[in-house]
Amino acid sequence: MTNSRLDALDDGWLRPRPSRREYRADVILAIVIFALSLGSLELYDSAGFYAAPAPPWLGVVMMLLQSAPLAWRRRYPLSVLVFSAAVFMAVQILHVPEVLFSNIAFFIAMYTAGAWSRNRRLAMVSRLLVIVAMFVWLFSALLGAAFSAAFADMDVVGSVSPALAVGLVTVVQNLLYFGGAYYFGSRAWVAARERAALQDRTVQLAEERERTAAQAVSLERLRIARELHDVVAHHVSVMGVQAGAARRVLQRDPQQAAESLSAIESSAREAVDELHRMLSTLRDDSSPSSGTSGPADEPSTHGVEQLRDLLDDARSAGLAAQLTVVGEPRPLSALVSITVYRVVQEAITNAIKHAGPSAAIDVRLRYRELSVEVEITDSGGTPSRGAGQGSGLGIVGMRERLSAVGGTLEAGPRARGGYLVRADIPAGAAPTAASTTLTEGSVR
Repeated sequence: MTNSRLDALDDGWLRPRPSRREYRADVILAIVIFALSLGSLELYDSAGFYAAPAPPWLGVVMMLLQSAPLAWRRRYPLSVLVFSAAVFMAVQILHVPEVLFSNIAFFIAMYTAGAWSRNRRLAMVSRLLVIVAMFVWLFSALLGAAFSAAFADMDVVGSVSPALAVGLVTVVQNLLYFGGAYYFGSRAWVAARERAALQDRTVQLAEERERTAAQAVSLERLRIARELHDVVAHHVSVMGVQAGAARRVLQRDPQQAAESLSAIESSAREAVDELHRMLSTLRDDSSPSSGTSGPADEPSTHGVEQLRDLLDDARSAGLAAQLTVVGEPRPLSALVSITVYRVVQEAITNAIKHAGPSAAIDVRLRYRELSVEVEITDSGGTPSRGAGQGSGLGIVGMRERLSAVGGTLEAGPRARGGYLVRADIPAGAAPTAASTTLTEGSVR
């Protein structure tokens, strides 16, 4: 027995019950076999197959008993096998002149026991017992007469005695007959099990695709929320500071108030442009899927080259902000570049909200041999009205961005006052999970 069949015996799989269509097919098969066996019975009788054949009515009854159980062959495979074997032996013993379709019906019963029995060990034992019984009966009933006739006439026509020739032919025929029925029945059951396993894998793959699609939707929502947060929060915070400055100087310095209002208008236009660009990209069906590493930041065209513009916006709102670049600048990947920009943008936004317009912001961009580091510090100050305790979404957004490039994040209050955000990003490393260091009171 092959390893696949041994595994099939032990894996506990049960072949599903036959369908109504298969039951109808079995009934039709039984009717066809019965009709053909009647014709074969007449032909064998006309050819004088037996010197003293059984009566015609008995032949009809035996053919009915041989073929009718096939209608239940898939519902009760082992019972049909045992009954069919008994009828097959009775047909030979009673000299019913029909051999062809009796053998076919018995072959089908043997095949079905191997293909459809749900108790695999019982199916194996039952078939082996039937085969052994059949061989014992064949040798005792059929070959006994052949050997008697052969020993009575010792004339040898060919190179082998008639008794030996008859015995060898009978053994070979029955080995092929029973071996074929056993093998093809077992093979049919294994094939059914493999089909069922393939169907199960297909269902699992379909479910996995659905889960992946749901995860992709969730990630896309997260990406949109993060982009909206980065775009809107920064510009709104800057506009709030500029509006406050305009209100304070409106009476005594209309020119300064006009400049602040102009800066508010510029920030609003830039925010609208970024939102429009982001939404246009999201609506573009030809854009890459969000499942890849790049598209997470595609809606924005900003990078390290725009850091000075970002600080100019902060200075226009009245904050003291400066940028220091350490090391030799070199080209960065689009994902690393936008990550640096968004980290600085989020840190400045948090500084405006929590330290107020009086805070001084210092941004340091360091180009190292294998990484790039950006450090943003503020001097602390008076928080903007209504700022309160942060939700922590800003830190979460930075951490998620850094996770795309395997960076590390350190964020927390400084001992001498103010707040520190430091991100270290590998310049060419494969994406890994980002690590985040947060100190007490660091949530913004």
